[in-house]
Amino acid sequence: MVKKTVNLAIVSNNTFEASKAASPNPYDISSALQTTLDFSELIAIFSGKIKAMIPHSAFAYTHPGFGLEVKSGIAGKYACSYTLKIGQQPLGKLKLMRSHRFSDIEIKLLETLLGCLIYPLKNAMLFHQALKMAYIDPLTQTHNRTSFNDMISREMKLAMRNAKNLAIIFLDIDHFKAINDNYGHHCGDLMLASVAAWIKNSLRSSDIVFRYGGEEFVILLSNTDLAGAELLAEKIRAAIERHILAYGMNAIKVTASLGVSALLGNDTLASFIKRADDALYKAKNNGRNRVISAR
Repeated sequence: MVKKTVNLAIVSNNTFEASKAASPNPYDISSALQTTLDFSELIAIFSGKIKAMIPHSAFAYTHPGFGLEVKSGIAGKYACSYTLKIGQQPLGKLKLMRSHRFSDIEIKLLETLLGCLIYPLKNAMLFHQALKMAYIDPLTQTHNRTSFNDMISREMKLAMRNAKNLAIIFLDIDHFKAINDNYGHHCGDLMLASVAAWIKNSLRSSDIVFRYGGEEFVILLSNTDLAGAELLAEKIRAAIERHILAYGMNAIKVTASLGVSALLGNDTLASFIKRADDALYKAKNNGRNRVISAR
């Protein structure tokens, strides 16, 4: 049995003032929630702090805007769920679960104590929005080069430490300068956004695409060897070639060249990237619209 979701809108500090009467240590809850800007940690801290007052065996938190789904514990038959908001700004949905029904007194207390959670969640949301803006290319909605520089170093260390495969694909749109020159930068921007979308449609959920600069993209492939990266690169190449970009009365053929590299045991960051970049330039020099791997 699931209790109907409650839309909870908190727009002032009044709920926190009310929580002082309901909770022996409201400041303890709020102080603990000020220690992190991580959504998962915030929910775990809140759950731990209220468990003595409102026993529960599990919690679930979702925030579609950030693709978050956090679960912990053993779900029970009964649940109380809340859509968290501040004004009209959504802050996610929280559900507490256990094997027996929540009493009206517990529900009222929980609704009051949620006032301690709202503003830390809002701060976390603002932080992650700012972080997303810093790491996302606004035109193509792919990760940017700053994000790539941070992520590639981390992924290389993890792959080497755990003896895992790692591969990268460098992709460059063919004759992009001519497209800008002949049709204008608006057309070029449309092509960049379209190619980014076609790349994304070819990827697995674990693959990440970055706009490396200009008309060049990089795809980072965890747990992927050279053969697997070659197959994916060819899939992406073929997907791009199948499309025609309609711009005004013009039908523009789009192709791309791709270079592939897999991580070697003695690789540095520079050598790993250089092999893929060199392979890309071989693909362009050998006629474009092809995949070449560094071996």
